[in-house]
Amino acid sequence: MLQVSYIRENREQVLERLAVKNFKQPEVVDQIIALDDKRREFQSKLESIAAEANAIAKQIGELMRQGKKEEAEPLKANTTSFKEQSKTLTEEVAAIEAELYNQLVILPNLPHSSVVKGISADDNEIVYEYGVKPNLPEIALPHWELATKYDIIDFELGNKIAGAGFPVYKGKGAKLQRALINFFLDQADLQGYREMQPPIVVNEASGFGTGQLPDKEGQMYHVGIDNLYLIPTAEVPITNLYRDVIVKEEELPIKNCAYTPCFRREAGSYGAHVRGLNRLHQFDKVEIVQVVHPDTSYQVLEDMSSYVQSLLKALELPYRVLGLCGGDMGFTSAKTYDMEVWCAAQARWLEVSSVSNFETYQSNRLKLRYKGKEGKTHLAHTLNGSALALPRILASLLENNQTENGIKIPSVLVPYTKFEWIS
Repeated sequence: MLQVSYIRENREQVLERLAVKNFKQPEVVDQIIALDDKRREFQSKLESIAAEANAIAKQIGELMRQGKKEEAEPLKANTTSFKEQSKTLTEEVAAIEAELYNQLVILPNLPHSSVVKGISADDNEIVYEYGVKPNLPEIALPHWELATKYDIIDFELGNKIAGAGFPVYKGKGAKLQRALINFFLDQADLQGYREMQPPIVVNEASGFGTGQLPDKEGQMYHVGIDNLYLIPTAEVPITNLYRDVIVKEEELPIKNCAYTPCFRREAGSYGAHVRGLNRLHQFDKVEIVQVVHPDTSYQVLEDMSSYVQSLLKALELPYRVLGLCGGDMGFTSAKTYDMEVWCAAQARWLEVSSVSNFETYQSNRLKLRYKGKEGKTHLAHTLNGSALALPRILASLLENNQTENGIKIPSVLVPYTKFEWIS
């Protein structure tokens, strides 16, 4: 959530950056400033009344000590009037603050100055491309057919149990999933990330803190009786570990990672482009999260991007890095890199990771601060990234590594799978 003080002091810049994100309600900015003006006016009146009431209270006390009770009585009547005015003003300030809050949560995060204006994914920038796309024979199969051929993923069985988008991994398919999870967690550990095992349901406060609420209610599974949400990513519970927390500056950066299942309703997702593992309602993911000093957050973003790329290189997957344009960025992000792998049999790029810097947008909602060496508190910066999401990684591994003899397992995974081939 943006800070009112920043909006007031940087109105033109705020409007300019919101335009990069194609925000359709720029009038909200002036509404926020007007509401804040009104809040300040009423707050000033409230403080004036309080000061006047305190002065009269002292005068009454002095008169009572002097035995001048009759002189004090008219002043007491004034204090009753002050109390009534104060109550009315307090209620009016609370109503203004509630309206101001409702306007603030409408505003997305401001994109960083390096983010280009654009409308959709077609306007994203290719920052880097790595690897050679494999040349497969014409008889090469997409991963959903390979999954059936080798009996490693059963989409129909998952459909019977839960519905479309909930596959059942079997045999070597299940072991390959587990191998990828353990490999990603071990690599995160080597990079200094502390492994956590958080809940996979969160409350409304947690969803609001990281910006999934009120922006993405339709994409989240809601447990109505308990008013809880199944997590769309481990970003939500891991970042919320620090809600309403003040950390010491010397504790930064804080680096956590977690493996969790993730749940996304993905309403309206149908068609050939979402077949097989391309888009699921439940999937596994290892997430990395950092809480950092504002001065270092953009270098940390580059470091996190490089780390995710190192995982893709280790898996011997061709990939590219995209710098997202304003129109394709998430509501809460200030800057995002997407990593896409090449899926050879489908002949298309598939996103497997997003690494984002949220600056103070989440920390302002979370009230996540650090105490500087000078003793003052400041909002920290938060970042996260998929390292990595499994379904599309698995899809690309199956498609890219298929041979006449079966599917070759990347060498870095063999110590985890205990097998070199799926055949």
